[in-house]
Amino acid sequence: MAINPTLTGLDGCAIISTVPHHATEERNCNMDFERVCLDTWARKEHFLHYFSQVPCTYSLTTKLDITPIMEEKLYPTMLYLIARAVNRYPEFRMDLDGDGNPGTYSVVHPCYTVFHRDDETFSSIWTEYTEDYGAFCRAYKQDLAQFGNNHGMMAKPDAPANTFPVSMLPWESFDGFQLNLQKGYDYLLPIFTMGRYTRDGERYLLPLSIQVHHAACDGFHVCRLLAALKEMIADHERIFSGGQGK
Repeated sequence: MAINPTLTGLDGCAIISTVPHHATEERNCNMDFERVCLDTWARKEHFLHYFSQVPCTYSLTTKLDITPIMEEKLYPTMLYLIARAVNRYPEFRMDLDGDGNPGTYSVVHPCYTVFHRDDETFSSIWTEYTEDYGAFCRAYKQDLAQFGNNHGMMAKPDAPANTFPVSMLPWESFDGFQLNLQKGYDYLLPIFTMGRYTRDGERYLLPLSIQVHHAACDGFHVCRLLAALKEMIADHERIFSGGQGK
C-alpha cells in the first residue's frame, strides 16, 4: 500500500499527515482509474527515470493576481478553481494502483482541513468536485457545517483515494515553500499550498506553491496548469455563472 502524504492547514498550520492511499481502495467517489500503457506512452522514459532511477519531486511558487475574485469567499473559490484546473490535465490526476502501475483517475477531489482554535489542531475534510461552481460551494458549506467541528485527523470519514491535498497559511505570505516527504517518492498527485494574500497597488496577490512528482509531470505541465488557473480567475464571471469559460 502506498502512502498519501496529505498537506493540511486551512486557517491553521501546514502539516503533513499520512493516510493509506492507492487506486484499489473500496471507498469510491466517481472514481474510474485507467492504467497508462507504458509501451505507447510518450513519457515512458521520463517516468521510469524520475520514478525509479532518480526519484525526484519539485515545487514551484508563484503569485496569483486574485483581484477579480476578491468579492468571493476566497478559500472555497480557490479550492474550486484549483480542482477545475487539476481535472483538466491527466498528468495531475495520476496515481499508482495496488500493483504499482501508473494510471489516471477520471476525476479528483480537493482534500483540505479546518483549524480548531480551541486546541490548535486541525481535521481533514474533502468535498466532491463538480464543474458547477454554485453546487461545489454548497457542498463545501454543507461539509463544513456537518464535519467542521469534528476533532481528529479525519473529520469527514471515508476519503476516497482520488483526492489531492490543498492547504493554506493564512497568517503569512511567502516566496517559496518546500515539503520534505520521507515517503513521498511514490506519491504522484499534486500538493498545493496557499499563503496570506498581500496588496500591491490595486492588485491582490496570493502566493501559491505546487509540489509535484517529476515522474508525473515536467515544468512545462506545471506552467500550463498555472496559466490555466490564471485564465480561470480572469474568466471567473462566465465560469461561475455556468458558461463554458476556459
